[in-house]
Amino acid sequence: MADDNKNSATEMLNKSANAASAIQGAVKTGKAVAGIAKGTAAGGPYGAAATALWANRKLVGKIILAVLLILALPVLFILMLPSLIFGGLSDAFSPANQEVPILNDNAAIVENVNNISFSINSIMAEALDDVIERINRDFTSSGGDQIEINNPHEGNQYNNVNIFVSQYCSAKNKDFESINLADMERILRRGKSHLYSFTKREETRVYTTTDPETEEETEESELWIIYTITYNGESYFADTIFELDDDQKSLSKDYARNMSLFFGDGMFQGLLSTEFIIGPSYAGVTFTDGQTTVVYYNQLDERFANEPYGTDNIGGYGCGPTAMAIVISSLTNDTIDPIQMARWSYENDGWCSKSGSYHSLIPSAAKAWNLPVEGCTTAEPQRIVDALSSGKLVVAIMSKGHFTTSGHFIVLRGVTSSGTILVADPASYSRSEKEWDLSIILNEASRGAGSGGPFWIIG
Repeated sequence: MADDNKNSATEMLNKSANAASAIQGAVKTGKAVAGIAKGTAAGGPYGAAATALWANRKLVGKIILAVLLILALPVLFILMLPSLIFGGLSDAFSPANQEVPILNDNAAIVENVNNISFSINSIMAEALDDVIERINRDFTSSGGDQIEINNPHEGNQYNNVNIFVSQYCSAKNKDFESINLADMERILRRGKSHLYSFTKREETRVYTTTDPETEEETEESELWIIYTITYNGESYFADTIFELDDDQKSLSKDYARNMSLFFGDGMFQGLLSTEFIIGPSYAGVTFTDGQTTVVYYNQLDERFANEPYGTDNIGGYGCGPTAMAIVISSLTNDTIDPIQMARWSYENDGWCSKSGSYHSLIPSAAKAWNLPVEGCTTAEPQRIVDALSSGKLVVAIMSKGHFTTSGHFIVLRGVTSSGTILVADPASYSRSEKEWDLSIILNEASRGAGSGGPFWIIG
């Protein structure tokens, strides 16, 4: 029975192109579901394959029913997820029961995603070891006396797994049956030396030594070679390793966006048209009523609202970079406004077209400015209170409620003597002036946050 199922699935692949055209005409895309029609018509991995399954739905009607009941998402949305998260199409059945398509097994899908994330993070760690080895080799031939390595990526890696998976599947075009985790690992390892690079500079450091017998002081100098490790970014990897053309890059972005929506790391963040009201300038506004003086920025500020965030604008989609501009400007000696932060997010793969920002933007930006960052869940309210009491800031991703009708980043900036929470809301100065019950913030925080959220303790 299992072999018959697999043979049927293989036959369906051959029909996928025609089926894709039929589905394209029926799909009506919205802002929350990215590029389904375009991606399906392009015949992308799993997009076209699942379209073939849809065209043969009389044979696999139970699959479609399970998608609706278990995953609770529209079938056409599932069609535009890259096939690697389903184990590849050469083995698209549940490991627990080879007669059950993996679409019916939510636990198997989650396990696949966890395995993919573990593999990518392991390769990232190998790539970091690789660049340190290259640095040591360079230092050996440099003639320097001492070495210093600045490594902002030490510890947790905040790479965007969704983008790697999407680039890999897009690079495969219609070669569905070759898509598997081992193949992706092979390609990533082959190019791991491209993930990180380094810069170096020389510095002469003068120090004084004292002879313990004569107490005579002698001034000596050492040549230090100072290295800084830089993450080249997923975009660089797309060009260098996967060698994606423009169409593949476009499909990859659609895949990554849909994965993020599906798994919670790209929950739509955007203001309704009635909320997009450009306001006055908040130049020079700070909050001093919390434990830390906070520099306030507002995404609807007339200075920022119409400025670009990727191909979107800050006013409609820039709560993520605006929140991090608040944090960085308040906790470091750098003054970073939302325009600068939006540019940084775009250049470092934090921007999620028409959906706001990937949740990974928050820890990635914090690490880039050398700020300690820790993820925190809704089950740890005391950690949040303790962090705020000690002068740290907490970024939160909120779902529908008092702060947003969809998804929205805010900054928790302090706690009062009565236990209420002070916030800096990037979209509302009036909400930033109020005190909030912690229970409201905990209840309305996103339950599908990625990258360690829905709270990030920074400082």
